[in-house]
Amino acid sequence: MHYLEFEKPLTEIEGKAAELRAMTAANPEADVEREAAALDQKAQKLLVDLYKSLSPWRKCQVARHPDRPHCKDYVDTLFSEFTPLAGDRGFAEDEAVIGGLARLNDRPIMVIGQEKGHDTQSRLRRNFGMARPEGYRKAIRLMEMADRFGLPVITLVDTPGAYPGKGAEERGQAEAIARATQKCLSLGVPLVSVIIGEGGSGGAVAFATANRIAMLEHSVYSVISPEGCASILWKDSEKMREAAEALRLTAQDLRKLDVIDRIIPEPVGGAQRDRKAVIDAVGNALQSMLDELDGKDSAGLRQDRRQKFLQMGAHGLSG
Repeated sequence: MHYLEFEKPLTEIEGKAAELRAMTAANPEADVEREAAALDQKAQKLLVDLYKSLSPWRKCQVARHPDRPHCKDYVDTLFSEFTPLAGDRGFAEDEAVIGGLARLNDRPIMVIGQEKGHDTQSRLRRNFGMARPEGYRKAIRLMEMADRFGLPVITLVDTPGAYPGKGAEERGQAEAIARATQKCLSLGVPLVSVIIGEGGSGGAVAFATANRIAMLEHSVYSVISPEGCASILWKDSEKMREAAEALRLTAQDLRKLDVIDRIIPEPVGGAQRDRKAVIDAVGNALQSMLDELDGKDSAGLRQDRRQKFLQMGAHGLSG
């Protein structure tokens, strides 16, 4: 178990319980289960207390937890008959973006998402979930294919932001993000999105300009990272806690502002403590959001999506 900084008090308690059970395995005559169970109860109570009212900065830490389910975990578990589709037909394949044809509860769909990787090798290969222009152009290609064949589009967002490297800028990063956002708005098929971890900047908006947007309880969605915001405003990245408060990046804040439509609950301790339960909850939310859009024609879906984003600005002015 990887423990976050604020979870350190759990380390000793859960570690001691594990040691006691290891003693039982080595010496079956040692009866320590009662003591271990008491430690489990103490750890659970502490976990509940820690997660009862997480600050925005702590939610950022949970959203970035390396053991959270990533896009590939959802794709492998929720969707059947997944057929990956690669390349942007212009420059290259971007492995930060996963996409392809699949079925959700036997409904044919197109699924597209950002994959961070789960270990050093896969994180480097996936560029930590930061897409280059070819990744966004691949997403555009898959959205166009879905539109042509009348398939709903599901996007799973988990990225610190678009890759800011020199090569990406030379190949038109900003233009690719803008066109992906434009393509989301113009689709004549249902588009639903879930923020499963980090929703960073335009790199997230390019996938999440959707009819319905859901966020996991401890995910975050913001125009910039707290560290980046602190560096710009205060010239000090260590002020990330203050920046996280000011950015209103939590699911709870964004639901109040009508930026998102629903919050998907996580187990106590975050998605990493019960991956199956979280993946099932996301699957149920996806099915529910698609059901809400059933029966709408292409013009109605475009109008629904457009009106949703126009009203966000109106809410901000009046609120």
